Amino acid sequence: MNTPVQITAPVVDVLRHPDGPRDRQVLFGETVMVLEANDGWSRIEADKDGYCGYVPSRSLGPVTPATHWISAPSSHVYARPEIKSPDQMALSFASLITVMSYTNGFAQISNGYIPSTHLTPVGTFLNDPLVVAQLFMGTPYLWGGNSRFGIDCSGLVQAAYLACGRDCPGDSSVQMDAFGLGLPNDTIPQRHDLLFFNGHVAMVFDQDTLLHANAFHMAVSFEPLQSALKRIEAQGDGKVIRHLRPFPQ
Repeated sequence: MNTPVQITAPVVDVLRHPDGPRDRQVLFGETVMVLEANDGWSRIEADKDGYCGYVPSRSLGPVTPATHWISAPSSHVYARPEIKSPDQMALSFASLITVMSYTNGFAQISNGYIPSTHLTPVGTFLNDPLVVAQLFMGTPYLWGGNSRFGIDCSGLVQAAYLACGRDCPGDSSVQMDAFGLGLPNDTIPQRHDLLFFNGHVAMVFDQDTLLHANAFHMAVSFEPLQSALKRIEAQGDGKVIRHLRPFPQ
């Protein structure tokens, strides 16, 4: 089939099979390829990372080339270019939108109006994945989540690196071999390093602190490095299995 389409809902679960468990998510404006469609479900492949799964066909629409992406943690789409007008929907960081015009500090899209200060032109990237990850502080932990409304450990890493113009897969098992220099697991961590465990990945904020989406705090949070290492091992996820230093810094 191989039909290019666009996500038209704020956040859509990518399911393992129709009505099955969520594996990942796709966001408003992202483009995907429909591989097959049947009984209200479409099997898609996400352009951002090649992830495949099933989404409701009603969440898909024609492709309109994006002009901007949401670089604020999240934003509202308003009915009118006024802060007191009704909000039509909430969109997450990294959602893609097509600006039609500007008025009164708002950008008009087909669904309404977004504050123009929340937007960055497509092709313009941020500089530091850790600064991006901090935008998600306090975001609820959600297995397979990819948005400001719910995110998991690998989703956080992916969002941070994609926003900085770096290709990044969606699962930690693939991320550990995707980019960077593999180091001995007992290497002293430094800022930007990634530490991988059995089914988990954490970002090193500094030598003493991790920044990660985790089910212990059920949120994106800072955690002291040494206590986190002990806690993760004690809960059955073992020691660090890969220490990655992404490049370029």
